[in-house]
Amino acid sequence: MRLTILGGGGFRVPLVYRALLADPAPAVSEVVLHDTDPQRVAVIAEVLARLAQGHPTPVPVRVAEGLDEALTGAGFVFSAIRVGGTAGRIRDERIPLSEGVLGQETVGAGGVLYGLRTVPVALHIAERVAALAPEAWVINFTNPAGTVTEAMSQVLGDRVIGICDSPVGLVRRAARAAGASPAALADPARTGYDYVGLNHLGWLRSLTVDGADLLPGLLADDAALDSFEEGRLFGGDWLRALGALPNEYLHYYYFRRETLDSVRHTRETRGEFLDQQQGGFFARAAAAGGPDEAYRLWEVTRLEREETYMAHSREATGGWQRDSHDLEGGGYDQVALALMHAITRDSGTRLILNVRNGTTVPQLAPDAIVETVCEVTAKGPRPLPTAPLRADQLGLMLQLKAVERATVEAATFKDRSAALRALALHPLVDSPAVAGRILERAAGEG
Repeated sequence: MRLTILGGGGFRVPLVYRALLADPAPAVSEVVLHDTDPQRVAVIAEVLARLAQGHPTPVPVRVAEGLDEALTGAGFVFSAIRVGGTAGRIRDERIPLSEGVLGQETVGAGGVLYGLRTVPVALHIAERVAALAPEAWVINFTNPAGTVTEAMSQVLGDRVIGICDSPVGLVRRAARAAGASPAALADPARTGYDYVGLNHLGWLRSLTVDGADLLPGLLADDAALDSFEEGRLFGGDWLRALGALPNEYLHYYYFRRETLDSVRHTRETRGEFLDQQQGGFFARAAAAGGPDEAYRLWEVTRLEREETYMAHSREATGGWQRDSHDLEGGGYDQVALALMHAITRDSGTRLILNVRNGTTVPQLAPDAIVETVCEVTAKGPRPLPTAPLRADQLGLMLQLKAVERATVEAATFKDRSAALRALALHPLVDSPAVAGRILERAAGEG
């Protein structure tokens, strides 16, 4: 089976390939890379060549020049593109900050701006997949993942699935902090969890092992909460008030003032850091001329990237550093591999995915994309029943879903009113005047 990776020059593509090489029962027979930047994809191909060295049966890798060539014959299409590159991300962050509101890649005004720029490209990809590989499954990691998956589903229906590594990382860290044994975590018959929301806006509301819910005990234990990332981010008092463990990105909503203050007083935004870091990596790796040095540079850069993840939120809560358990996360490469396995093997695996709502959240439209626990078979993912949402959870979901859908409408139909609505209705913007100025400046800067 052929796996096509769009955004094949992306920095984290080697993580996917490394997972494929470590797979004891590989389903992928070829990897095809496609990227609009030939230098980046050439460097990543070198890193993959180094990963394949010494492997008894490495998965062949090919670089396709055109999108149609890359998609033809694909069984799975992994989409991880970045429209506008890191320069676009810098604008998405700096323009809102100039108006005194948060600029972030997937959250707030920055997420809306990124969505407006990305949705038209994602729709074109979806149309080409429908024409050239109609039986392929599209796994979307392109941010803002909820918005982009929602747009692509208008063309591909249930055959596009959004993934994120934050929810599974939260489940693993919480289970470890609650004292669940590795054996229990590895046995799906013994463990269960209730997670529901939107991409980067979800809550872990129960965590059971052998029928007992470990979450109440974890929420009551300040020492255990202080042992993992989300516990330190939100603090015991607030987590007990919520009665749930939020996705780390909810820190931007619950602690908006503190995080905004941290971002406004920093020397560089996350986009500026990555622009310099990754730009330097690709330039040095291209000049090095060889798989060994390209791989060494990639590993050094990758670790630095992971250590600085969500630095502003950590600065706003005391400036602590990520530990080894935090760095393990969920691994979007592992999520993608598990999803492909579940479909090809018809296994009924449970995964937290971005899929069409159906009846999961009755207050949302059936075709709205939600992030929740699914059972995955050869027919794709099926959302599992979930407990009713609390009013505060539902309220945030409804408001952010209105923002996502307005973003898709604006990008699809070039509708300025919809774009203004998407920005102004976002709870981290909450001002039509500010939204209008952000929109005009973003349009003026391309």
